[in-house]
Amino acid sequence: MIAPRVTRLRLTDFRSFPELDAEFEPMLIALCGENGVGKTNLLEALSLLAPGRGLRRAPLAEMARIAGSGVFSIVAELDGPLGPALLGTGIEREAGSSNPTRKTRLNGAPAASSSIFSEHLRLVWMTPALDGLFNGPPGERRRFVDRLVLAIDPGHASRAAAVEQALRSRNRLLEEARPDPVWLDAIERQIAELGIAIASARRETIERLAALIAARREDASPFPFAELALVGETDALIVDHSALEAEDRIRKALRDTRPRDRAAGRTLTGPQTSDLHVRHGPKGIEAARASTGEQKALLIGLVLAHAHLVAQMSGMAPLVLLDEVAAHLDPARREALFAVLAGLGGQVFMTGADQALFGALPAGARLFNVSPGKVVPASA
Repeated sequence: MIAPRVTRLRLTDFRSFPELDAEFEPMLIALCGENGVGKTNLLEALSLLAPGRGLRRAPLAEMARIAGSGVFSIVAELDGPLGPALLGTGIEREAGSSNPTRKTRLNGAPAASSSIFSEHLRLVWMTPALDGLFNGPPGERRRFVDRLVLAIDPGHASRAAAVEQALRSRNRLLEEARPDPVWLDAIERQIAELGIAIASARRETIERLAALIAARREDASPFPFAELALVGETDALIVDHSALEAEDRIRKALRDTRPRDRAAGRTLTGPQTSDLHVRHGPKGIEAARASTGEQKALLIGLVLAHAHLVAQMSGMAPLVLLDEVAAHLDPARREALFAVLAGLGGQVFMTGADQALFGALPAGARLFNVSPGKVVPASA
């Protein structure tokens, strides 16, 4: 199994870092430091090497350092499947323009998007914001599913962005007193085609993940197995019909529900109405009914299973980013987590405020101290 590794990370005017040049050698890395020193910012910088908006989903302009230049850059040196590579992204202000735009570079040459980085590494992450996943709104779970898909299928990002744009266009047209039916037909055809493609990609990923979880399940594991199912009108259509038949049905539903959607101010048919249902496998209950501790353990198990699936499907052990993952685990679960992470075979970055949380790290792991603008080995 190929295991890409970030060996050096350079930041300029990114979040809290005016300048940073940090080297990382081990595969299992713990970043420790007080709250507010920039630990999560480091993970966010790494997450921008994947397609999408990063682990915070923040607007790019917000990532530029306050009181900085208004632009930022992220450059990672990688030892990957195609050999050493230089991955760069950030926002730049072009001559004559006041609005910065995102730029991507591979080995110094301009690239169309960060999707090209998927040839060199894949990323999986978990943040405290996901702790409310099972009790939160369906939109949060859809975004979670799309992140699972994106780690396997980089093209999913462009399809998701295109359908969001099409949905906004349809909603604006429906606000007009006499919307152009030809334009509506064209937009609804696009929504149907993209919607079925998105739903199919989600279904394939969730089915593969569920099968992997079932094959690897251990009832005594500290991270319980999850039972997964996608539910929604579009999800049901692709189960019972061919892709072309499903597209036709979605298109007809969109045409028939124009008055309803005009009154609602939004489109109520399509992949944007799907939801992920999760059950706590060993207890046989909905994840939303599990305790806070059980939900945390279930989520960790789900993310670890996804990391295994990414490795299985891409041939690369993914880079795993875990923000404050150990803070609310008991000592036995922390030790079990570190052992599982070491067994993944890929590079792992974890954060925590207390070094004591990482006392059970296995041999070969490395602890780094993070302070304002600095990242240094704990022994330095």
